Amino acid sequence: MKKHFSAIIVDDERLARKEMTSMLKEFDNIKIVGDAEDVRSAKTLTDRLKPDLIFLDIQMPGESGFKLVEQVNPGTKIIFVTAYDEYAVRAFDINALDYLMKPINPDRLKKAIEKLSLDTKGNGIGINDLCYDDTLFILINSQMRFVKVYDILTIISSGDYTEVCFRDKSKGLTSKPMREWEMRLPENHFIRIHRTAIVNLNYIQKIEDWYSNSYRIYITGITEPLLMSRRYTSKIKGKMK
Repeated sequence: MKKHFSAIIVDDERLARKEMTSMLKEFDNIKIVGDAEDVRSAKTLTDRLKPDLIFLDIQMPGESGFKLVEQVNPGTKIIFVTAYDEYAVRAFDINALDYLMKPINPDRLKKAIEKLSLDTKGNGIGINDLCYDDTLFILINSQMRFVKVYDILTIISSGDYTEVCFRDKSKGLTSKPMREWEMRLPENHFIRIHRTAIVNLNYIQKIEDWYSNSYRIYITGITEPLLMSRRYTSKIKGKMK
């Protein structure tokens, strides 16, 4: 049986949203449930509708489409639709399903939709596909480096990058976004405590109450505590039982 996908379209141009909606009518497994003209309204829409798929423009007034990727459910599929090709490398670095150039070629759109079925069968990067003792080979501070997953203490959002802190007290920037880290790291060892922070559960030293139902989390080897926002409290309580 063919799997069906709910989708939203995010583009600051009304005509572009209308054209994409029209083109997607050719695919009976895609149901458009909404559209948005900027990242803020798109975030509200995704929180309410929880779509399987987002057709996402990159250059929009205000925040970039990449900002939305950091805020949606890690399992949400992303197909970038843009008039600019310079973002392609970064798009695939965050595990985007596809990258379509405007004006959209119907055949390329068809191939992108076909990838949805392949992706659900386990091709590509999977959710929580890393083990605690796995080794990553990633670009840190402009140098390729072998990294043991269990050596990661924290991952902190830093603009268009993430800062990774390690057990040996070294740290560095990488282009991997929060969304990909959250999607790939083993969930029994790592947890997101804030929109901007992921921590290794094995190195939590203590948790203390803070203002407005938030908490401060102390990590072994890191001097300054991290803030855990209220929305993530229930998740960490379940992990710490």
